[in-house]
Amino acid sequence: MTTQPLLSVDALSVQFRTREGTVTALQDVSLRVGKGEVLGIVGESGSGKSVTAYTVIGLLGEAGRAVNGAATYDGLALTGAAEKDLRDLRGREISMIFQNPRAALNPIRPVGRQIEDVLLRHAQASRMNVRDKALAMLEKVRIVDPELRYGSYPFELSGGMCQRVMIAMALACDPRLLIADEPTTGLDVTTQKATMDLIRDLTRERHMSVVLITHDLGMAAAYCDRIVVMQKGRVVESASVRDLFVNPTHPYTKKLIAASPGPHSELADLTAVPDELEGAAPPAAPVAPPIPAPAGDDLLEVIDLVKEFPRQDAPGRWPWQKRDPEKAVFRAVDHVSFSLKRGESLGLVGESGCGKSTTSSIITRLLDPTAGDVIFAGENVTSFSAAAFARLPQRRKIQMVFQDPHDSLNPRFTARDCIAEPLRRLLGMSGGREIGARIDELADRVGLPRDLLTRFPHQLSGGQKARVGIARAIAVDPLMLVLDEPTSALDVSVQAVVLQLLDRLKREMGMSYIFVSHDLNVVRLLCERVIVMNRGRIVETGTADEVLNNPREAYTRTLVQAIPHFEPGRL
Repeated sequence: MTTQPLLSVDALSVQFRTREGTVTALQDVSLRVGKGEVLGIVGESGSGKSVTAYTVIGLLGEAGRAVNGAATYDGLALTGAAEKDLRDLRGREISMIFQNPRAALNPIRPVGRQIEDVLLRHAQASRMNVRDKALAMLEKVRIVDPELRYGSYPFELSGGMCQRVMIAMALACDPRLLIADEPTTGLDVTTQKATMDLIRDLTRERHMSVVLITHDLGMAAAYCDRIVVMQKGRVVESASVRDLFVNPTHPYTKKLIAASPGPHSELADLTAVPDELEGAAPPAAPVAPPIPAPAGDDLLEVIDLVKEFPRQDAPGRWPWQKRDPEKAVFRAVDHVSFSLKRGESLGLVGESGCGKSTTSSIITRLLDPTAGDVIFAGENVTSFSAAAFARLPQRRKIQMVFQDPHDSLNPRFTARDCIAEPLRRLLGMSGGREIGARIDELADRVGLPRDLLTRFPHQLSGGQKARVGIARAIAVDPLMLVLDEPTSALDVSVQAVVLQLLDRLKREMGMSYIFVSHDLNVVRLLCERVIVMNRGRIVETGTADEVLNNPREAYTRTLVQAIPHFEPGRL
């Protein structure tokens, strides 16, 4: 006798109404989730992973509708169900962990009260015991000091803590099906592992079914029983974890696997072409021969760098409190020293809050240090304030590629305007023809089709926006580029192309890179040396091979062991 699946999706098709007409987001999607099973759904952005989940729980919005097929939960029809019935199911029977916890949580309500709201809505607690149950859930998801965090607002918590609060809300009513939509995007590797281990342990304890939506194949391999691969709104392959990675059958699955960096990958091995670039012309050949970098010449020297921030919760804020100078400030960067050679790539890694982004912001002169010096090209750039440095000619020699390619581009500027801005401000170009020719040259260099230059950021894909950000950064021929998590939000195939692009540009232009990342596999591919930071201090440094393959420090070993990856021979 065949066991009935808990969730069944049969030939589901979904369409959205847009200004340009009707768009088909899903076409004949079918999948099953058994009781107690963990199903992974993988694919690139736009493949229909999240739309499938939103259709199941009735959160498509007014513009979307299921035009064919059906979704059923334990025999109960979900497609076409009344909103009142779906509201009763959501949270009590089916819960969802959303991709961006800060956006999903109410910013003006304490997190403890938000868990209370879920419990009260589904009659899982009374006014008398709801606080105790909410605190128990915070303790269950391993929030440190739940009594203190109960009254905290989302903006007062780290990304990892916000994600744990989301998990507590999702599991508060003991649901039978949990949908986790990219639950670890943007988290460092140890927080990723802690989050996924927590979800796995709680689901096993409660015998729940899980749908894990992700573009990280390593994570899917580590935590799923079966995997469904989606491309352009269709399911193209479905198999057990071992069968999928050992014997993939569909070309798209093979492409995703080829684009995923592993512990033994080389940059040249990542050969996949993302859907968004299929049919597009390849990046233009170098417009100039590679610039050799002087061997052994230090471009950057960071000496005893310190950065302190005032603490809002420090004792001594009120007249009757005794002020403790040591507790009045938080030291984010604590006596950091290192050097960077011309033409070298240096990886800066560590958990969230370790000080790597603060260090890179000081180096790029976006922040002023509390103490210490930054010597760039023989000049102490910290002798100028961050505001004064922005007006100096040296500004163009240090550029930055930001973590979020969407938020770092002006939404009112076209791609052409974004690239033109540093040309006007830092190089003083004014002629339209001269600027236009330079922008076209930069677009060719980064592989951005020229017909996309007239589009606004919201009209571009993640990979295309990343290319605009890179073109803007290299427009003024910098000597050093600081890359702050430039590929963390990109699909694996887009990430592969962007990494190869960055490697080629470095060799062509003779630039030096400081690559800030929590993805150690990516750091391994792009960097010659690695610095590991923890709590504002450097705990280990060496070549990428030494640090990542034979770490000396326990903290570094913890980071390396937390990397999710798949090796077919070990599945």
